[in-house]
Amino acid sequence: MNLIQFMGAVELGLLYGLVAMGVWLSFRILDFPDLTVDGSFPLGAAVCAILIVSGVDPWVATFCAILAGMLAGLTTAWISVRWNILHLLASILTMTALYSINLRIMGRPNIALLGEKTIFSALEDPALRSLFTMPFAMFILSGVVLVLLYRFLMSEKGLAIRATGANSRMAKAQGVAVNRRILFGISLSNGLVALAGALFAQSQGFADVTMGVGTIIVGLAAVIVGEAIFNPRIILTALIACVFGSIFYRLAIAMALNAGFLGLQASDLQLVTAVIVGIAMVTPKLRAKILDFASSGR
Repeated sequence: MNLIQFMGAVELGLLYGLVAMGVWLSFRILDFPDLTVDGSFPLGAAVCAILIVSGVDPWVATFCAILAGMLAGLTTAWISVRWNILHLLASILTMTALYSINLRIMGRPNIALLGEKTIFSALEDPALRSLFTMPFAMFILSGVVLVLLYRFLMSEKGLAIRATGANSRMAKAQGVAVNRRILFGISLSNGLVALAGALFAQSQGFADVTMGVGTIIVGLAAVIVGEAIFNPRIILTALIACVFGSIFYRLAIAMALNAGFLGLQASDLQLVTAVIVGIAMVTPKLRAKILDFASSGR
C-alpha cells in the first residue's frame, strides 16, 4: 500500500467516523437497532448534490442534508414509538421508502458534482493541494462534530437520552420524557449519517442512489473495531474509539485488498469486512480469557 492509498483510507476513515458515531448513538446509547442509515447516507448525498447543482451555497446544502437525515430518523422513531413497531422493522420500512425518495430527489440515479462549488473547493487551490489536505479537512470536521456530540451527551438533555437507553422504565419514573428522547436521539443519529453522506458526495464528486448499501455494516464494523482496541468506559473515549475504529477498519480493508500474496480483489470487499468484524468481535473475549488464565496462574 503506497502513500496515496494510505491517505485515501485515512480520509474515508475520518468521514465514516461520523457514520460510526451515529450508529454508536443508536445502538449503544439508545439500544435502538436502526437500519435507516442505509437510506439516510444517500439521502444526505442526494439532498446536498441536487441543491449544489441548483446553485445553492454548499454550506446551506450540507445543513439541509442534515435536516433531511434527521427527518428520516424521526420517521423511523415515530413509527416504532407511536405504533409500537419493532425497531428493526420500522427502520427497514423507512430505509426501503428512502430508496424511491432519493430517486425522486435527484431525478436520476446519480449526480456529478465535478466543476461545482463545494465546501472543499477552497482546498483545490494549487498552493494548498497535497495528499494531506483532504484528510486534514476531514480530521477538523470530524473533530468538531465529536466535541459537539460529547458536550451534548454530557448535558442534561444528553444525560436524559443516555438514561433512556440504559433503563427506560427508571428514566420514565424519574420524569424523563422517554419517547421524546428516543425521537430526538434517532433523529440526531441519522443527521450525523446524512452529514457523512453530504461530505462524501462533495469530496468524491458524485451522489448515487446505491451509495448507501452496506453503510450500517461499515458503521457497526467501525464501532466494534474501536471498542475492541480501546475498550472504552467513558463517553469521550467511546466517541474517539468510533473515529479511530473507522480509520483502522479502512486501513485494514486497504491493506487486505492490496496484499498481493492474498490474491484478493475489489469484489472480495464484503468477505474482508466480515472477517475483520468477526476478528473484532472475538478479540475482547480472547483478551478476557487470557487475563483470566494469567490471573489464575499466579
